[in-house]
Amino acid sequence: MKSTPDFSLEVEGVNGVCPAGERWAQQQIEEARIPVFSCEGPCIRGEIARLAANLVATEQPYARCCHAETFFVPHSGMARWAKGAEKVVMIDGCFLKCHGRALKNLVGEEKMVHFDALSLYKKYTDVFLMDDVPEVERKEVARQVAEKILATLRKAENESPEAHVQQLLL
Repeated sequence: MKSTPDFSLEVEGVNGVCPAGERWAQQQIEEARIPVFSCEGPCIRGEIARLAANLVATEQPYARCCHAETFFVPHSGMARWAKGAEKVVMIDGCFLKCHGRALKNLVGEEKMVHFDALSLYKKYTDVFLMDDVPEVERKEVARQVAEKILATLRKAENESPEAHVQQLLL
């Protein structure tokens, strides 16, 4: 198993913001919605995490947040929403937790509720491309992952205020 030390990434600045993203983020801030992020990798694990996040975000009080705008447009409404939220939900595709490792430095680890989707379904460990798994099967596995995540989030909300924001690495 290889590992890397902490590192930083220099990103070229940008002028402007996404107008649709600004309106979306402002609406979510006003409604006190909880941002939901996901792995966006092209592999089956990233696709299942992404599909599961989309399903989680259809439930109150959750909503999808754009990871790219949050990470790479620090003056955007999307970044302001994520940084100002009481908590954020991060659904990574596998044990590498790529997006979660970056997000915790933006929003604070104590605000993240972090899931490893692969640990919730334990399939396709030797498959890379999402297209190698039939679409119907991908969607069904994502639905099962989303249901487990929502159950965990609801349980944490009912246990105590501290459990509400603690990091849940599954």
